[in-house]
Amino acid sequence: MSDAALPYAPPFRPQLAALGVIGSLLVAVGVFLSGFVISEPAPYELFMAGLIGLWAIVGLRISRGIAPLLALLILFNIGGMLSLTVLDDLSVGPMYIAVSLFLALSSVFFAAIIEAKPARLELIFRAWVAGALITASLGILGYFHAFPGAEAFTLYDRAKGAFQDPNVFGPFLVGPSLYLMYGLLAGRILGAPLKVIGVLILALGIFLSFSRAAWGLYLVCVAALVFVMLLKERTGAFRLKILILSLSAVGLMVVALVVALQFDKVANLFSSRTQLVQEYDGGHLGRFERHRIGFLMAMEKPLGIGPMEFSKMFPEDEHNIWLKSLTTYGWLGFVSYLALILWTFSAGFKALLRNRPWQPFLMISYITIAGHTAIGFVIDTDHWRHFYLLLGIVWGCLALEKRHNRQIAPD
Repeated sequence: MSDAALPYAPPFRPQLAALGVIGSLLVAVGVFLSGFVISEPAPYELFMAGLIGLWAIVGLRISRGIAPLLALLILFNIGGMLSLTVLDDLSVGPMYIAVSLFLALSSVFFAAIIEAKPARLELIFRAWVAGALITASLGILGYFHAFPGAEAFTLYDRAKGAFQDPNVFGPFLVGPSLYLMYGLLAGRILGAPLKVIGVLILALGIFLSFSRAAWGLYLVCVAALVFVMLLKERTGAFRLKILILSLSAVGLMVVALVVALQFDKVANLFSSRTQLVQEYDGGHLGRFERHRIGFLMAMEKPLGIGPMEFSKMFPEDEHNIWLKSLTTYGWLGFVSYLALILWTFSAGFKALLRNRPWQPFLMISYITIAGHTAIGFVIDTDHWRHFYLLLGIVWGCLALEKRHNRQIAPD
C-alpha cells in the first residue's frame, strides 16, 4: 500500500498535548473552588475570570452547537444592562450585571471546552464531588460545633458549609450526589463503599441545611435518576439491581434520618421547617404576596426596575427566578431566559436516552437543572455558580451530540 493511500493523521505535538492537560487540570481547580463562596468576589470568580480570559487568547472555539446558548445569554444580560437605565443610583447595579455576564460566559466556556474534549466531563464531576464533600463536611462539623469557630459554617442554626446561604449550599450538593449514586447503580461493587460514604455525607449536608427547596430538589432528582435509568436499561437483571440498590439506599437514608432526629436541636428545627407554608411565605407581604404584586408591577415596567431594587420596596428579594428575570432584566431578559430553558429542555430530552459516552453526564445534569428550574419558582437561582456549570455541561453534551450526528450522516 502506498503512502498516499494511508489515512491522514495530524502530527503529534507534545507541547499542545501538555497544554491540554494543564488546561483540563485548571478547569478542575475552578470547579473545585465553586464550593467555597464565603465572601464575594469569591476565589472562584477571580480564578475563572483569569482562566476564561487566558483560554480566549489561546483559542476558545464557539461552535454552531453552542452559539444559541451564547446568543440567548447575551440577550438576557442586555436586558439587565437596559434595566440599569431606570436607576438613579448606579452604585450597586452595574456590578450585579457584571457578575451576571461573567456567569453567562462561564457557562459558554464550560460548554466549549467539553465539546473540544469530552473526557473533561469526568474530571469536572470528580472536582465537583471533591469540593462538595469538603464543604458538606464543614457544614456538618459546624452544625454540631465540632471545633472552636465551627459556627462560621452555619447560619441561623442551619448548615451552610463554605457558602453564604444554606439555600445555595444544599442545592449545590445535589449534582455531585447524583453522580455518586449513578456510580453506585451502574458501577462495580468494589467501589461501592467509598461512594456510599460520599452519598451519606452529602445527604446529611443537604438535610442539615434545612432548606426545603434543597430537600425537594434532592428527593425529586434522585427519583428521576432511578426512573430514567430504568427506562434506559433494557435487561431485567440490571433493572433488578437498580431497584434493590435504590430500596437499600432509601432504607439507609431512613435509618440515618431517624438517628439524626434523636438530637433535640435537629428534631425541633426539622419540625419547624417541614411546615409547608411558613409565616414569611403566606403572611402580609410574604413570599407569595410579593410574587403576585411583583408580577403585576413588572407588566408595567418593560425595562424592569433594576438589580437589587425589589428588596428596597418589599421586605425581601423576589425569591422567584421568573419574577427576578422580569424585575432585573426586563421583558427582554424574561423572554430570553424562558427561551433558553425551553430550548435546553427540548434538545436535552431528545438526547437523554441515546447510547453515547457522555450520556450519563447529560442525564445527571439535565435532571439536576430541571429540578433547579422547578425550585426557581420559590427561590432565586440567578447568581448560582453551579447552575451555570450545569447549563454549560448540558449544552456541551448537546454540541457533542450534534457533532456526532453530522459525522454519521450520509454524504
